[in-house]
Amino acid sequence: MKIELVLQGKKYSTDLSKSIDISIPLSPNGPRAWYVNPMRIEPVRTDRFIGSVAEGGDVNFRNIQFNPHGHGTHTESVGHIDKGVTSVNSTLKKFFFLAKLITVKPRVLSSSLDEYRQEGDRIISKEQLAEAFGEAECEAIVLRTIPNTEEKKSMEYSGTNPTYLEPEALSFLREQGIKHLLLDLPSVDREVDGGKLNAHRHFWFSGKEKDDECTITEMIFVNNKIIDGMYMLNLQTAPFENDATPSRPILFELND
Repeated sequence: MKIELVLQGKKYSTDLSKSIDISIPLSPNGPRAWYVNPMRIEPVRTDRFIGSVAEGGDVNFRNIQFNPHGHGTHTESVGHIDKGVTSVNSTLKKFFFLAKLITVKPRVLSSSLDEYRQEGDRIISKEQLAEAFGEAECEAIVLRTIPNTEEKKSMEYSGTNPTYLEPEALSFLREQGIKHLLLDLPSVDREVDGGKLNAHRHFWFSGKEKDDECTITEMIFVNNKIIDGMYMLNLQTAPFENDATPSRPILFELND
C-alpha cells in the first residue's frame, strides 16, 4: 500500500507494506536490565483448570510477569521520574512522526570527570549527536550505537555499566525540537549515578515546566542493513496506564 503524506510541511511518499520493525519482542530470552529476573510466561493452573493445551487443557491461558523498564523494548513518559503518576497511555496522543535515524560510536572517557562519570565509561556527547543530527527538522530521533550486534536482542545489561548519554546531549535534542527519543540502550543515564538521572531530567524538564508529550523509548534494535536518514515513525504502544509500557516502533522509508 503506497501513500502520499505531508510531514513537517514537506511532501513524501512511502510504502506501508514495507515496514521496518525496530522493537525487540518481550520474551524470556530477550534483553533485560536493572537486575530483574527473566520475564515469565506460565499457564494458569488451578484445581479445575490447566491453561495449556499441551498439558491437556482446552485452551492456552497464560499469565505473563514482566517489568516494562527491565524487559524488551519499552516507551516511558515523564512519569518515570516525576512525583505525579503520568501514564504514557494518557499523554502519547500522536503516533506518527518524522524521524531521523543516526548511528553514533560512543567515546571512552580517558579520565574521571566526577564521582560517577569514571575513566573507561562509554558516553555519547552533545557534540557527537550534533554532528550526526545535522540540520534535520523532525520530532523524533532514532539512535543506533556502535558496535551494533545481535547480542542486543538478548543482552543482560545489569552490572555492565552500559553506554549512556551526557545530559547536555539531551538538552541539545530538545533544542532541536525532538520530542521522541528512541535508542538501543537500557537507559539514557549511567547505570549507577546516585539517583541523579540528569539526562532524563534534561530531556523532560528542558524548560521550567515538564513536557508531558515527550517520550523515551529504550532497548530497540536497528539492523545494520537499515541506512541512516529520514523515516516515518509509527510509535505503537500497549495501552497500559503506567509510566512505561511495552512498545513496537515501526519505521517506513520516505521518498521525497
